Amino acid sequence: MSNSKRLFQRARKVIPSGINSPVRYYDPYPFFVKKADGSSLWDEDGKRYLDFCNGYGALMLGHRRREVISSAQSQLKKGTLYCAPTELEVELSELISGNYPSMRKVRLVNTGSEATMTAIRLARGFTKRKKIVKFEGCYHGAHDYVLVKAGSGAAHNGISVSEGGLEEVSQNTLVVQYNNAGELAALLEREKDVAAVIIEPVLANMGLVPPGKEFLRDVRKITQENGNLLIFDEVVTGFRMSPGGAQGYFSIMPDITTLGKALGNGFVIAAVGGRADVMDMLSPEGKVYQASTYAGNPLSVSAAISSVRTMNRLKGKIYPVLERGCRKMAKAIGDMATDMGIPHQINSISSMFQIFFTGEPVVDYSTAKAADQAKFKAMFGALLKEGVFVAPSQFETAFLSYAHTDVEIGRAIDAYGMALRVVKG
Repeated sequence: MSNSKRLFQRARKVIPSGINSPVRYYDPYPFFVKKADGSSLWDEDGKRYLDFCNGYGALMLGHRRREVISSAQSQLKKGTLYCAPTELEVELSELISGNYPSMRKVRLVNTGSEATMTAIRLARGFTKRKKIVKFEGCYHGAHDYVLVKAGSGAAHNGISVSEGGLEEVSQNTLVVQYNNAGELAALLEREKDVAAVIIEPVLANMGLVPPGKEFLRDVRKITQENGNLLIFDEVVTGFRMSPGGAQGYFSIMPDITTLGKALGNGFVIAAVGGRADVMDMLSPEGKVYQASTYAGNPLSVSAAISSVRTMNRLKGKIYPVLERGCRKMAKAIGDMATDMGIPHQINSISSMFQIFFTGEPVVDYSTAKAADQAKFKAMFGALLKEGVFVAPSQFETAFLSYAHTDVEIGRAIDAYGMALRVVKG
């Protein structure tokens, strides 16, 4: 019996379903990690995997990046939690504002879910309106405001995807189709009680779905015309697409932004920021309450400062290298699938890509859901055997890190070739 199987059997006795986040499970059981370094993970049986799950995009600099670990180790000698302000918090907020001009003021939090929950509450408090609009397939955390899915029809109230979710909350979340600015415009023309529109500028939680050429610009224009705040959820895209995230990449200025993942390169930290007049609504001076014991903890903040400084210092190398590696992988995988006669689509942008087993372009929730999930599952299992780890779900994204070498990218391409042969059968 493998060590991972033995550990999973133990875990099921004390942890619900044996895992602490549902996206980590796959049949018959997930491998358990013993250590990580650079581009790779090692399981409890000593097998090495090239890691393209990459902390779901968090580890842009790779595992155990020297500068980040050094900063955290230095801070450990001084303490891990003070529950009092530090200069570190000011420094990190200044760095974030310097990279994101839309984030004039910043509040540090712990998770992406906490950031989006705060952003939505802020928008409601500022506008004195109740409803929000989200897009099908965009994921903004596991709280009732946004844990909704589409029903039938084009633009409609969200329905909670979870038992225990409050219907009264979900009904104030309206859902429209991603990459369909006309549907958003029509909805906002009818609905006058919408506080904000929240969006992943690049949809990275329904596989990978980039925005159409003018989509984000149209969303910005429509929200301005209707007096709605625009929230960019950049928990995934922040720092990953550019030093200024997707908003820098596409030259769009939202009213509120949420950051996470690459901000801390593996350390637990997130942020919400935006226009000064909106952010000043936060307590204690404002009337929108938000608080957290671990917000701004010096360990995570010191790691985040180092992470941002490293990305800024090396931006002339990091982003071109990642884009080049991503294009190489996407093209090679697509060419192999074409040669094998496997219907497929590959969406890619910056350092992110995903393959869908479908003959139709994947541009939104419904076209992503039409992809053959059984084929993806077969590919995932074959990749694992070849020592390549991607997220287990079709509806996640593969991420490159700066730690992946050209040789390792070549190995991963070869592994995809083997996996596609399994898919072909």
